[in-house]
Amino acid sequence: MHMMDWNQYRQQVLAGVRDMGKLSGDTVRGYVQLGAAGGKADHLGAKIRELIALACAVTLRCDGCITVHSEQAVKLGATREEVGEALGVAIALNAGAALVYSTRTLDAFAAAGEV
Repeated sequence: MHMMDWNQYRQQVLAGVRDMGKLSGDTVRGYVQLGAAGGKADHLGAKIRELIALACAVTLRCDGCITVHSEQAVKLGATREEVGEALGVAIALNAGAALVYSTRTLDAFAAAGEV
């Protein structure tokens, strides 16, 4: 059993993007162009870019990105183990960001005590 119907959700997201495209076509075309830019150099390969996208999607907490890039990763032959490794990077990055922001919080707290 899945947490949600990701396939249905992906279709809803894509329909929403199509609707947005009708409202602001240049915006959506620009977004598509950004997404395609990495593929032109193709130093990493499409599968690695999708694994990076999944890690970023977790870091950004974007369910739409998760469902779209999961489908692409499957199509490109990514394994569950590869996705797990990419997600491990996202987990470590989020923990690292929390650690860095903790030091900023301690600095702000110390500065507030100096007032």
